[in-house]
Amino acid sequence: MTRYSTACRNMAPKLVRSAVSLFFEYDTPRIVHIKSKKVGIINRFLQLCVIGYVIGYAIVYKKGYQDFEDVQSAVTTKVKGVAFTNLTDNPGIGTRVWDVADYIVPPQENNAFFVMTNMVITPNQTFSECEEDPGVTDGHCQTDEDCTPNTPVTAGNGYKTGICINSTRNKTQRVCEIYAWCPVEIDQAPKTAVLLESRTFTVFIKNNVEFPKFSVKRRNLPNNATDAYLQMCRNNAYDTVDQYCPIFILETIVNRTGQDYARIAEQGGVIQIVITWDCNLDYSVDDCVPEYTFRRLDSDDYKVSKGYNFRYAEHYMEENVRKRTLVKAYGIRFILTVQGRAGKFNVVPLLLNIGSGLALLSIATIVCDVVVLYFLKARTYYRDKKYLTVTGDDAYEPMEEDRFKENKEDNTPSNVNNGK
Repeated sequence: MTRYSTACRNMAPKLVRSAVSLFFEYDTPRIVHIKSKKVGIINRFLQLCVIGYVIGYAIVYKKGYQDFEDVQSAVTTKVKGVAFTNLTDNPGIGTRVWDVADYIVPPQENNAFFVMTNMVITPNQTFSECEEDPGVTDGHCQTDEDCTPNTPVTAGNGYKTGICINSTRNKTQRVCEIYAWCPVEIDQAPKTAVLLESRTFTVFIKNNVEFPKFSVKRRNLPNNATDAYLQMCRNNAYDTVDQYCPIFILETIVNRTGQDYARIAEQGGVIQIVITWDCNLDYSVDDCVPEYTFRRLDSDDYKVSKGYNFRYAEHYMEENVRKRTLVKAYGIRFILTVQGRAGKFNVVPLLLNIGSGLALLSIATIVCDVVVLYFLKARTYYRDKKYLTVTGDDAYEPMEEDRFKENKEDNTPSNVNNGK
């Protein structure tokens, strides 16, 4: 135990002296030319990989010689088209002409627009008492006790009056009488879209973009566009001229997503229109043009809550009675997304990429050092050649007294006996 304590006390000063000695040391790289086929091949291969990455990928492919800025954008849309319906068996729809004010709801949205393609219309609703829809589970009853007065029907249309009545819509069902907008909606959309003619409607997409860093402004209209051209052109991805026409037929948009317009018009859906501006301003600004892509964001395979729909009401007064026409609108919601960036030559990113490439070249040296010093058979020989210790005139050395104590401790009888 005494020997162990003595050894610990002697070790502490040694550690301190070692730390101080390291503080007064300086390491400088030593160049050693190693002639070896294995190491030479590894070194040149790694250097080639680094140079190929920096030049081929970082600078050429990723345009590392350019400064970039993301696009700043504003989008407006204008839909045109009329449709005619002649549904005498459906008084809510009837015989009428539908124009933009009827099927674009709401009239303006931010970066989106909605086109109504199908509908359920319930006209002449007033505040009164009527039967609940038999399709609402919470509205079913057998006696008046099942219809607690002044309580809302869960997922229903109004408040219960406390009376259970026979349903006129389903003769075998009894339902609660409710106070609501009556008559309540019969939620059964036509199987064929009412406004299927909307497939021929057109939308004018006007997109203005700017890259403030480069003082460049562009819009998605051809430079030589005239009013006469805009009245006649329709976007065609396969035409060299009309591929930049900003007027699209709705059916063309849907078809380019791989969907059938008649099918999506029945229950509605969500379509994304992506406008991409990827511009290389090292060339002419006229070459900075948009690219259009389309995709459907929802799915036709959904089993529950399929499509896209919402309700709105048109209120009016008739003989001092407040009335409304309830419309459940099915349709296609088009969402517009603008993305992209512009790049222009700048010496700063080029120098940064070159500098990072030069730094990456040190990876080849590190890997080769690991191979030489730890894996080759002559690693001991190479290690002796790579590392050299030089002691200067002013080098830090342990005190003579400390050396004497260390030598004395090494020559104690216990150490001598242990040596025997």
